[in-house]
Amino acid sequence: MDIKIKTLKFEAGEKLLAFVEKKVARLEKFVDDRVETVEVSLEDCKDGKKVKIQIHAAGNNFIVDRAADTFENAVTLCVDLMKEQLTRAKEKKEDR
Repeated sequence: MDIKIKTLKFEAGEKLLAFVEKKVARLEKFVDDRVETVEVSLEDCKDGKKVKIQIHAAGNNFIVDRAADTFENAVTLCVDLMKEQLTRAKEKKEDR
């Protein structure tokens, strides 16, 4: 799974990039189809840290975004929501 991390309005450190890579890579086991791209956007805003995850897999696009007090918390929230989305999509596909 190819993970592209974009940072907006700041320069991310190695520890943060490694954390994001590790968390997002876990989503691969929830995707049935071949994953084309995974984009993670990190943005430092006045109201907190925003994270957006987009997964493009075999004609389906899954997008979640959340804000939190730290990037780690925002990434964790996004990954949890993405797991739910991917699981629901997988169940729908199996029901057909």
